[in-house]
Amino acid sequence: MYVERHGTGERRFLGLHGWSGDHTTFDPLLPFMPPDASLFAADLPGCGRSPEPAEWRLARVAEEIAATIRRLAEPSLTLVGNCSGGLVGLYAVRLLAEADEDHKVDRIVLIDPFAYWPWYFKVFASPAIGRYAYATAFANPLGRRIVNAALAKKRKDETDLTEGFDAVSPSVTLAHLRILREIGGPEQFAAVRAPVHIVHGERTFTAVRRSIGIFRRIWPHLTVTELGGAGHVPLREAPAQAAAIIFGGERCRTT
Repeated sequence: MYVERHGTGERRFLGLHGWSGDHTTFDPLLPFMPPDASLFAADLPGCGRSPEPAEWRLARVAEEIAATIRRLAEPSLTLVGNCSGGLVGLYAVRLLAEADEDHKVDRIVLIDPFAYWPWYFKVFASPAIGRYAYATAFANPLGRRIVNAALAKKRKDETDLTEGFDAVSPSVTLAHLRILREIGGPEQFAAVRAPVHIVHGERTFTAVRRSIGIFRRIWPHLTVTELGGAGHVPLREAPAQAAAIIFGGERCRTT
């Protein structure tokens, strides 16, 4: 996996982007990084500058993430997963736990995560209509404009929730959806020992809010922070507040 390093500090943070993203997902945080931090922004397999995995299976992708954690943890790091990147990151932590190496992740920050599959993910992963639905919604400029307009309440006016899809192959984004489908229910992550902090936008999707309730049930130690005014992409819409939580552990509107 390609990883771009920002900063030279001793405290290490590994960023995993979400669907249609790449390592630049974390660029809005850079002006707010403290001098004692190093942010390692990764391209997941098949995205950005990373080659596709040898096989499009969850175990292969998660093992690449686990190997990256092993390489970067000196002796440990904070895992920052944006949207679906948080789920594959959690699965990698599970692999580390099976090898008695989960101590390499001493904290987990999940940005606007899903705990289950919303209906629209199921549509795009459908063998019958998935590719057609994806082509209609994301693989052409008009479809992206329509989707972005339909999601106006889930973002700030200046935010485009679909802009990343013009730079990534449909085969890759659909392959990542199939990877997410392999993950299954969140109950398998109940044994995660590291502190978990969920950060979400005030205007995020209903599915994310419902997911937070699910995560609360499996993680009694969970901390949740809502960022006022932000939608589904708080890293871009509220970067200063998000950076304060990621790098400093500070809380805004915490429940």
